Amino acid sequence: MLPKIDVPTYELKLISQKKPIRFRPFLVKEQKLLMMAQENTDSDKDYLLNTVKQVINNCVLSEIDVDDLPMFDIEYLFLNLRARSMGEMVKVNYKCVNKIEEKECGNIVGFDLNILNVKPTISKQHNNRIEIDQNLGLLMRYPNLKTFKEIDLNNEDAVLKTIFSCIESIYDPESIYHTKDINAKELEEFVDSLPTSVVEKMKNFFDTMPKIEESIHFNCNKCGYEEEIKIEGLNSFFE
Repeated sequence: MLPKIDVPTYELKLISQKKPIRFRPFLVKEQKLLMMAQENTDSDKDYLLNTVKQVINNCVLSEIDVDDLPMFDIEYLFLNLRARSMGEMVKVNYKCVNKIEEKECGNIVGFDLNILNVKPTISKQHNNRIEIDQNLGLLMRYPNLKTFKEIDLNNEDAVLKTIFSCIESIYDPESIYHTKDINAKELEEFVDSLPTSVVEKMKNFFDTMPKIEESIHFNCNKCGYEEEIKIEGLNSFFE
């Protein structure tokens, strides 16, 4: 009988979880899944997200429901999985956008980035409680994996539907009304009666949600142009 291979385990504190979760690095079987997803350029969004979900389910040793995790926690967890499995240093490329005589410089500059140093950032203006008036308000929940699968960013009506689907509860001085317990038609009528100013506050909730991002000082070695750039989202870290 072949000997068993000892696999290290790590802990990570996610924003949505009270206790740190335990996980192990990718093994060959997870690496194969990710390579298949990367090589299949025709993959739809669901296929890619399902691959990420399967890898996380395989590697996380704590009791969590991946479907319920906010997308920023999924991104942060996956970033750490990648770092512990394939090394924390990644090469990030950025194209210089400086214009010289109306032509873009276009020089590609590479950065070595330690992704273990990348932490979720939360805007000071972020608030999951949205006031409708002095006596009425909304409590919002973060979009999870299921929400992200369903959203169509090119469809304004679909985006608004997604925003409204993230209402966790409605409250007044006497009661809290959980949307899961409210009749669909009644909830739709309530949403349709919201002032547009409240909808803007709801959009701001999404705009200021925790983000996985890192600031880098860019200095073009061709034209000398400098700027502070923000790398945001998993795709940006692994281009």
